[in-house]
Amino acid sequence: MEVTNRKYGIRINFLFLLLSGIIILLSSILIYLFVLRGVFGKFSVYDLIPTEQTIKSLFTGKKNDTAILYSEYTQNVLPKGSTWLVDNISTWKKFLSNLNVNYEVVDDKKIESDDLSDYKLIVLPGIKALSEKEIIKLKKYLESGGSIFATGGIASYSNDGKWKGWQFLNEVFGINFTKEISVNEIYKIHTLRGGLPLTANVPTGFPLKVATWDRPMAVEVLDPRTTQVSFWYNYKAEYGLVREEIKKTAGIVYGNYGKGRFVWMGFEINSVIGSQDDYVYFEKLFNNSVNWLTYSPIGYVKDWPTGYNSAAIVSFIISDDSKNIDNVLPVIRRENIPVTFFANAELAKSNPELIKKLSEYGEIASITDIGYVTSVNDQINKLDSLELQIKKIAESKTTLENISGRKVKGLIPLYGLFDQNTITAGIKNELKYLITDSLTDRSVPKTIIRGKNRILTITKTARDDYEVIRDLGLTQPEFQFYTYQEDIDRILFEGGLYVLKLHTDYQLKNEFVQVVSDLIAELKSKNFWIASASDIQSWYEKKDYVEIKTEKRGNSRVAIKVSNPGNEMINNLVIDIDLNEKVKNLTLDSEIIGTRPASIKHNDGSQMLYLYIDKLDAGESRIYFIDYDRVTS
Repeated sequence: MEVTNRKYGIRINFLFLLLSGIIILLSSILIYLFVLRGVFGKFSVYDLIPTEQTIKSLFTGKKNDTAILYSEYTQNVLPKGSTWLVDNISTWKKFLSNLNVNYEVVDDKKIESDDLSDYKLIVLPGIKALSEKEIIKLKKYLESGGSIFATGGIASYSNDGKWKGWQFLNEVFGINFTKEISVNEIYKIHTLRGGLPLTANVPTGFPLKVATWDRPMAVEVLDPRTTQVSFWYNYKAEYGLVREEIKKTAGIVYGNYGKGRFVWMGFEINSVIGSQDDYVYFEKLFNNSVNWLTYSPIGYVKDWPTGYNSAAIVSFIISDDSKNIDNVLPVIRRENIPVTFFANAELAKSNPELIKKLSEYGEIASITDIGYVTSVNDQINKLDSLELQIKKIAESKTTLENISGRKVKGLIPLYGLFDQNTITAGIKNELKYLITDSLTDRSVPKTIIRGKNRILTITKTARDDYEVIRDLGLTQPEFQFYTYQEDIDRILFEGGLYVLKLHTDYQLKNEFVQVVSDLIAELKSKNFWIASASDIQSWYEKKDYVEIKTEKRGNSRVAIKVSNPGNEMINNLVIDIDLNEKVKNLTLDSEIIGTRPASIKHNDGSQMLYLYIDKLDAGESRIYFIDYDRVTS
């Protein structure tokens, strides 16, 4: 029997196989490009072609794009055996490592002779001495678009140790030396402004504690290309004209020189001391500074609604001579502003018609006697127990609500100070805010959390009429107004909350009440957001819940993650985003299909972008993509 082998199947045409392979290859490339487009946004195919630098990086690792100068010239100026410069550089290494910045330590010869264009950032940590070659090279580096982060008296000595003065600071940073901070104090308060890219997510008016052992420097900004970030002047403890002293005591500045950027600090970064908050907020300041210098995006929610740089609460304390409150009511009606009246339960019981009338002009809040202490450090006197404070606050709140017919949301202690028991008692009585004479660590309100509950503390940020009239003895209205005006200008400069507290037995007297009208006009002319204490509390209740993270993806995309970890929906949210480069043709997209849409506002050629988000549910997170074209000229 003959056995035959039979082959079954279809004969494959070589051309068909080739065409199929090409189609699959092209499809794979398109899918790959589509994935890249989804991650990095707009990009050119030329961006995918390997360059000499990328090939080198593949074998040698990622290039160091930040240089820290270890200057032998500076070391020679220091006392023999000093480790000051080495210690400074060690701290810089730690901070830059925390940011995952690739850095290298370079010497004077590197700066003098090598090409610096490969560095995104050059750090000058207290470099007192520089050669003329170094100065020329650093200026050219800045002019061509480089960035410098510097501290202390840069280039105040020559490379051979001779005193040169402040020419480098004047010419490059646009600042003028005014004084060294005295070492008579262990530390000096250094107040930070708000509303700037460098202080994003740092409380406005935060008093950073800086040790004086290195003799920190104060300067005055001379050039409009330079912006003042902070000041050394302590208006609570030092004499002088507030406006002038703030101008002359800048401690941090940032700005541009040519096409480049710089940040200068008048103290060394290892001089920051104090509580945990000092270190936490200084690290945010440092990180923002590096991000700004390296053109990374920075996102934040401003302290106040769009269009306002500062806010103000106009409040009236019904104290002795309560009839004087009638003097200010026509002013309130004429100026048409929200105000807050503080009254105690005894007054309300004895004069219910007054409380009812005031409730038509503004909100009613409580003055409650919760005990007396002379200061927060008083070891002799004590405030009332928790149980007694709960009882007193409840009685006062109920009385005022029953008479006024309006809900009481806030409290001011009779003697100005409160403790932890007051916070608990306020929350137990469903209060939303406390106003205090305590001097806290900011010029904006602070939210205190107790479990799932929150209460807003609003600190004293300005002098009231007890200080202006009673303590300073200013009985001439023009002098009263000027004193209040100094505080208004300081708060405006900081970007904080101006808390104006006026009493019926002083500023509201008939002979002084005109000053109230002048102050309201001043606040309006300087574009303050004038709000009631409840308005401020409502704003912060939503603002404090927002969490923002920005990330650069590719050359023309920024990813923005917005989260609401709170318990309530957030509406009308505006996020300021400094893209840190001039852009045009912006488009907005979301990572997930079906994400609730948002909107943006941007002017072509600008680097500031405003992202408008509505109906951000409790516990919700969204990721938006901003794509753009870079402005090259």
